[in-house]
Amino acid sequence: MIEISAISRHYRVGDIVIEALRGINISIDNGELVAIIGQSGSGKSTLMNILGLLDRPSSGTYRLGGNETDKLLPDQAAELRNRSFGFVFQAFNLLPRLTALDNVALPLLYRRQRRTDRRNVAQTWLNRVGLSERAQHKPHQLSGGERQRVAIARALVGTPAIVLADEPTGALDTRVGQEIMNLFQEINRTLGVTVVIITHNHDIAAQCQRQLELSDGYLIKDTRVGQL
Repeated sequence: MIEISAISRHYRVGDIVIEALRGINISIDNGELVAIIGQSGSGKSTLMNILGLLDRPSSGTYRLGGNETDKLLPDQAAELRNRSFGFVFQAFNLLPRLTALDNVALPLLYRRQRRTDRRNVAQTWLNRVGLSERAQHKPHQLSGGERQRVAIARALVGTPAIVLADEPTGALDTRVGQEIMNLFQEINRTLGVTVVIITHNHDIAAQCQRQLELSDGYLIKDTRVGQL
């Protein structure tokens, strides 16, 4: 599904070149539950942005479903991103003026689905993540764990093949963070969705079938632990 070969990403700040990723080679198969782990500045968020077609590598090749992505026009990349990926962020990134239901339905707006259809599908996903009674609440009326569940439902509403989650438990306490991790495991197990979790938390990473560890832009370890 995902195959990146000799991927590097550098940024220029004045006369200084910052090497965020250095010659990364990774393949991720359908249905894997993967943690990308590393300290701040290791390159893990840069890698997530490249995987999710939010950024382009400076060099190397990225194939998604066997197709090279480096020649995609911006509109083509946006279309592929909308249909292939769901994103979950540490800060939730919910729109404060929208209800939970309308936040979840938002990705379907870009697919030009009718409002009634969007809301029906969104309600189904809110039910799935245990928030059937919170559909009309706005983000400020929800707990941190509930907001993250809304964000997960939003990531799944378009039935993506891949969910990319950037520090999804980082803003939550240990108990709620574990509940969110349990939800990711359930989604991966029951729906077959590939889940890639970016984290600095080794306890979270240990609950994934595979851990990819980055340090200073290098992939230094690729550990498979089998089915959990």
